[in-house]
Amino acid sequence: NYSIREMRKEEYSLLGDFLYEAIYIPDGTAAPPKSVIACPELQVYIADFGKKEHDIALVAEVNQKIIGAVWVRIMNDYGHIDNTTPSLAMSVFKEYRGLGVGTALLEELIATLKSKGYSRISLSVQKDNYAVKMYQQVGFTILKEVDEEYIMVIAL
Repeated sequence: NYSIREMRKEEYSLLGDFLYEAIYIPDGTAAPPKSVIACPELQVYIADFGKKEHDIALVAEVNQKIIGAVWVRIMNDYGHIDNTTPSLAMSVFKEYRGLGVGTALLEELIATLKSKGYSRISLSVQKDNYAVKMYQQVGFTILKEVDEEYIMVIAL
């Protein structure tokens, strides 16, 4: 039993934890240190979140504990396709994966962005990440392949 709601300003600091959880770690690979999120190419996802016009974040919570987050902003990240399409980042804590939380977060975000007049959302995901199937199930399609990643997009 979980609920989905807009992330509150005072919770934006949690995005660092969810950004770290969003890092895909293939089986047999050691996780990087948490300090990796301080790298500029990852900070673009969370630095000063909430201060830009297109920053939108939703969370899933169980018993008042946030267990997952999905957020977008227009940024020059791995999934960037143009200056009007928000790029998506998301993660769900490991113990809550495979229960439909990520799909529900995505569907709610899609509805939210559609209601705000956005025409599409983009993301970048590693080709062997199990989340590729989830993205495809909610309607994302592969726009292009870059090395080990897919750049995916969904029309709203």
